[in-house]
Amino acid sequence: MTAENPAGAEGAYDKPVVRDRRRIDPETGKVREVTPEEEAAETAAEAAPEEGAAPVADGALAAAKAEAADLSDQLARRNADLYNLQQEYNGYVRRSKAAAGEQRTGGQVEVVESLLGVLDEIDLARQHGDLTGPVGAIAEKLEDTLTQRFALARFGAPGEEFDPELHDALMATTDPEATSTTIAQVMQPGYRMGEKVLRAARVAVTSPE
Repeated sequence: MTAENPAGAEGAYDKPVVRDRRRIDPETGKVREVTPEEEAAETAAEAAPEEGAAPVADGALAAAKAEAADLSDQLARRNADLYNLQQEYNGYVRRSKAAAGEQRTGGQVEVVESLLGVLDEIDLARQHGDLTGPVGAIAEKLEDTLTQRFALARFGAPGEEFDPELHDALMATTDPEATSTTIAQVMQPGYRMGEKVLRAARVAVTSPE
């Protein structure tokens, strides 16, 4: 027969406590009556957290927060990269449109400049009264088309004040009665397309003494 270990002896251990929580008594088949003390003890046991659960939960929460912060930082970096890429694309589109507009305008200027000699002939024929019949109609149609489609305008007329930005003086005379330098004769009219001067008018001027 083995003697029981005294309290505090080496190798002693606490016996596990087994609680029968069954509501039906297996022997009688009747519903057991639970005392308030037993019900309070059972509720406290269920509510008590398992040993070590709190540290594990705190560690998981900290890890989740760190991962969320890392993902937020990555998202901010991706958004910045996307913004910079969008700005580069918008700049490229603006430059492309500006370059396309300049090329188109340059092509139009080149075509119109090639027709200035024809327009000079038409103007001379009109001055001599030779611009009549079908040829005259075609010449007027050409001038109207250039005016409407390309904003081409002829300038330079006797009596206008001389403007070195618009006129090229080939001859000059003085007049004691003149108060400013004006155009006395137009040798070749000038042309401009919108605000761009294609050719300065070649003129003779009269200036004060």
